Amino acid sequence: MPLDQKPVPAQPSADSGPDSGPGLVPGGSGPVPGRGPVGATAEAWSIRQSGPWTHRDLAANGARFHIAELGSGPLVLLVHGWPEYWWAWRHQLTALAEAGYRAVALDLRGIGGSDRTPRGYDPGNLALDITGVIRSLGERRAHLVGHASGGTLAWVAAVMRPSVIQSLTVVSAAHPRDLRRALLTDRRQFAAFEHVLGFQRPWIPERRLVADDAELVGRYLDSWTGPNGLDEAAVHAYRQAIQIPSTAHCSIEPYRWLLRSLARPDGIQFARRMKKPITAPTLHVQGAADPVLLSHTALGGGEYVAAPYRWRLLPGVGHFPHEEAPEEFTAELLDWVGRHKE
Repeated sequence: MPLDQKPVPAQPSADSGPDSGPGLVPGGSGPVPGRGPVGATAEAWSIRQSGPWTHRDLAANGARFHIAELGSGPLVLLVHGWPEYWWAWRHQLTALAEAGYRAVALDLRGIGGSDRTPRGYDPGNLALDITGVIRSLGERRAHLVGHASGGTLAWVAAVMRPSVIQSLTVVSAAHPRDLRRALLTDRRQFAAFEHVLGFQRPWIPERRLVADDAELVGRYLDSWTGPNGLDEAAVHAYRQAIQIPSTAHCSIEPYRWLLRSLARPDGIQFARRMKKPITAPTLHVQGAADPVLLSHTALGGGEYVAAPYRWRLLPGVGHFPHEEAPEEFTAELLDWVGRHKE
């Protein structure tokens, strides 16, 4: 799907042309005047939700990135997964700042308030986005925390730029070599990635994701959580965020690369590169009830870590430990970064 083709809402208004989005803008001004309310209510929605944090943009690796920042001290950079954006880390932002850290939540390329570029969604380039943001923040090193696809990128960043990563916390994400192996040999994990298979078609996935006020995204979020689930406000926010023009397309491009590269030279070369041992102390958190990234797929990441490694399996928790069990997850995170300040 070309970048200039915006996702089309299920029921466009009379003044909507073929390139019209669903009445949202990444700058966060809420529904566009004249387009009517988006979602169940008419209240304005913004990608830059208010709170104790500060929003700003910075340049890195040839693109512009939106961040939310709170606190001062050693840098902890938080990287979201799909279909979330920086807001996923709201609990951890405040807790880390109170504990004496500079907490920064990043919107990945193509998502939230960051640039939607026409290319650059392979894991190597996305990982360089992350390490470039660390440098743009004026820091030499950072504690890196990544969830799901953001966790995959955290693994990659730790391999590509080891001197920049002070500690690593990976959430709901297998090491890329383990994930590759599982997708090629494990029918259960392949079936759990059914949504990723659906993303491989052109055009259709983008339209399905934004149709009916992003109802499909809401169903994904509901089915991927454990008993605690996500609160209604969070689900609403993620459904709104995916409807920002071009987000549906850009956010699934990494998944297209993932499957299409399995047999291509670039994918094989990437897998070989990921054999390099990770030298950052690594905390690996996994929800036992995660239906997307199965526990046995994630288990074994320590094989690639030539540093202290801790595995934590959280009972009754699904794909979003940082939101489903924020207190338990945050306690683990604070303990880990506290042990590896220097």
